[in-house]
Amino acid sequence: MTLLADSDALAAFCRRQAQAEFITVDTEFMRDRTFWPILCLVQIAGPDEAAAIDPLAPGIDLTPLFELMADPRVLKVFHAARQDIEIFVKMTGAVPAPLFDTQVAAMVCGFGEAASYETLASRLAGTAIDKSSRFTDWAQRPLTERQLRYAMADVVPLRAVYDKLAAKLEKTGRSSWLDEEMAILTDLETYRLEPALAWRRLKLRSNNRRLLALAQALAAWREATAQQRDLPRSRVLRDESLLEIAAHAPPNVAELARSRGLGKGFAEGKFGTEILAVIERVLAMPESQYPQPAPRRDPPQGIGPLTDLLRVLLKLRAEENDVAPRLVADAEDLELLAADDRAPIKALGGWRLDIFGRDALDLKHGRLGLTAAGKRIKLVRLDSQASEAAQ
Repeated sequence: MTLLADSDALAAFCRRQAQAEFITVDTEFMRDRTFWPILCLVQIAGPDEAAAIDPLAPGIDLTPLFELMADPRVLKVFHAARQDIEIFVKMTGAVPAPLFDTQVAAMVCGFGEAASYETLASRLAGTAIDKSSRFTDWAQRPLTERQLRYAMADVVPLRAVYDKLAAKLEKTGRSSWLDEEMAILTDLETYRLEPALAWRRLKLRSNNRRLLALAQALAAWREATAQQRDLPRSRVLRDESLLEIAAHAPPNVAELARSRGLGKGFAEGKFGTEILAVIERVLAMPESQYPQPAPRRDPPQGIGPLTDLLRVLLKLRAEENDVAPRLVADAEDLELLAADDRAPIKALGGWRLDIFGRDALDLKHGRLGLTAAGKRIKLVRLDSQASEAAQ
């Protein structure tokens, strides 16, 4: 196991990996007490060597690493990449590309809804992954041999996992199926944490426009404050406290101190002062500027059984095509499709239309039936007369 803790060794390693067709990448980070993740270790495996890079080593220059992550000639292979990519975006302002996520590829290749790395390493690389060091303190130095062994196990077997998945995608002609998912992962907008949009994290089910305005403003304040002070959102203000404040709009310190999870010390402090200012600002707005509640999307009466039929069809076609059902359509997609032939869902376009969407429309309009044959469900194509009778 190689630990790179100086700039020259890192630069030499990155130059060698720049000649590779692909590298596997993982990170270890801490964010228990911070908003932004603290990068503690980067593991990289190329075709012939692997190393752990210590970003916390005094004086180390990570420029060669960032250049490797941006090199368009080298494919970067991650498993469940989103959090790892978020770190690189924060540090460099760019998404590592080109990119391959083995978790998404595994869904395309029939390994279930969210195949774990342990499962893929076992089935495709013949390696058992020891996760006993998962919650270790990666910021402590020196790192132990056990920590490094654990860390490198996240990238060394990943080479074989990638090889097997890439070969299966090529054999089945499904490489293009990943394009939409990879486009989301490589889009810089995916990783922007705009305070004005932070309210989307909350479960807002109210039609009260004043409450919605307050919740949105408080969520924006909390997000901006958490980012600026590098604190977890919950250390600034918990969700339940935020929603209670939005519901009751306390006008003063005494009333704010009565809010769930808060107290007099919080209400009299800087955060309390800022929260009261947010409330005052929102209440001074004309009601015409308050947000409109999201339109309720109540499914048409009696659509439940049709949605259930579509769910059975989805499971059947996903099993036949060896792909995770969730990658084709989710529960909301099925409801939308049951209500509208032109629903704005992915299942009515591209490869999803071919393996499910077209059959789903046929099932809706009586051109396709489901029947049982022993322990299996079968599709039955119906003639035009039967279709007309069904309608």
